[in-house]
Amino acid sequence: MTEIALRPATPADIPAIARIYAHAVIHGTATFELEPPDEPEMTRRMQALLGGGFPYIVAENGGALLGYAYAGPYRTRPAYRFTVEDSIYVDPNAQRRGVGRLLLAQLIEETERRGFRQMIAVIGDSAQTPSIKVHRSLGFRMIGNIENVGFKFGRWLDSVLMQRDLGPGATTLPQK
Repeated sequence: MTEIALRPATPADIPAIARIYAHAVIHGTATFELEPPDEPEMTRRMQALLGGGFPYIVAENGGALLGYAYAGPYRTRPAYRFTVEDSIYVDPNAQRRGVGRLLLAQLIEETERRGFRQMIAVIGDSAQTPSIKVHRSLGFRMIGNIENVGFKFGRWLDSVLMQRDLGPGATTLPQK
């Protein structure tokens, strides 16, 4: 694979983002959604995240979108405002080529720059070992496994929880 470029996502990326996510919904267990959202819904979701000051990035090669990642609120209550949850989706034809790792590394940098202090990975399905390995390689630690919390494709699925400090983490008080 030649040079992969990372950049902020734009509304023009929505068709490719929606296509990549639809594949994950229909064929995978990385997300517990059962029906793929349409492009207007994906646009609404992107606008909500960008409007909230969260990073949303894409990876591309030769004009083709290979994947995308964003950080969003871990939970909506104010005490969680310094903690984000990451989401990463890679086109099935670009998987196992390091795209997810590049996206996650950039996402970590972007969230640190914005003053967030903790990143939580909620990995759908404990069998998602590639995602677990990518997170571990970038400093995430295992913090738990919620058993049998989702039901998709006729079976119960776990959620794996991983966490990583951002910047100084909890060693200093936040600035905002």
